[in-house]
Amino acid sequence: MHIAQVLKQHQPAISFEFFPPKTETASQELFQTIQQLVPLKPAYVSVTYGAGGSTRTLTHDLVVKLQEKTNLTIVSHLTCVGSSQDEIHHILQTYHEHGIKNIMALRGDPPQSQQEYVPPSHGFPYAADLVRFIKKHFPDMGVGVAGFPEGHPDTPNRLKEIDFLKEKVEAGADYICTQLFFDNRDFYDFRDRCEMDGIHVPIIAGIMPITSKKGMARMSELALGARFPAKLLRAMRSSTNVEDGERIGIAWATEQVLDLLDHQVQGIHLYTLNKSKASLQIYDALGIQSFDMLRQ
Repeated sequence: MHIAQVLKQHQPAISFEFFPPKTETASQELFQTIQQLVPLKPAYVSVTYGAGGSTRTLTHDLVVKLQEKTNLTIVSHLTCVGSSQDEIHHILQTYHEHGIKNIMALRGDPPQSQQEYVPPSHGFPYAADLVRFIKKHFPDMGVGVAGFPEGHPDTPNRLKEIDFLKEKVEAGADYICTQLFFDNRDFYDFRDRCEMDGIHVPIIAGIMPITSKKGMARMSELALGARFPAKLLRAMRSSTNVEDGERIGIAWATEQVLDLLDHQVQGIHLYTLNKSKASLQIYDALGIQSFDMLRQ
């Protein structure tokens, strides 16, 4: 189903994100996770790429497997990094033939060997160029793009940041899915600025439950960064064991989700890290049997 139709039918749209496993054991664990989350009836699930397009084949294999073995609506990530236009056309054609017709179009992060982004030779410089290409050659495909409530790391000018986002939408993007954030005020401000600049496609809020101090430290080291509110930092630092940290992180994410729902968010995208526990506990805390109950 086209993502625009999915988002229209599922209000709010609750979705999950997975990354492609690198081993057979990890693959089996992931499919167990997916089986545990399917009863929640997500609007769609997405599958990521690694930095520099490093997991392109793994992503393709997982996307096709999910398409063939589940009834889920699949959104596959596709990046400009590491691929020529011909290669991207081949990927899109293959997806199309397998019935996968929804893409998250991203510029992508450079490989670890590169400190700065370098547009690929014979490829697409930016996500907006990739969106135009998809809509030109595969007009029946749905396309999502990324938004950054805390600001894009490569665009410190927040005015230009929204201009670049608007260019992606005008190129044909059907919706925006945001990078993770931990303070909902950042999301509401981002949503208001999009509205002011004439961006009217659905905006999906990206939420990642923290489950440990180590996970928080890891997020702080990512190139995209993450701002942690003092209240969350204080709570996590006071935790004395793994269970405490997990409980605090999941409780924080649950409060974020409840507040977003109260503010008429159009969708919530849960970054699962290929684990089901946090997502299932958020769902339990909401007191619902499936996300369909949120849409009644």
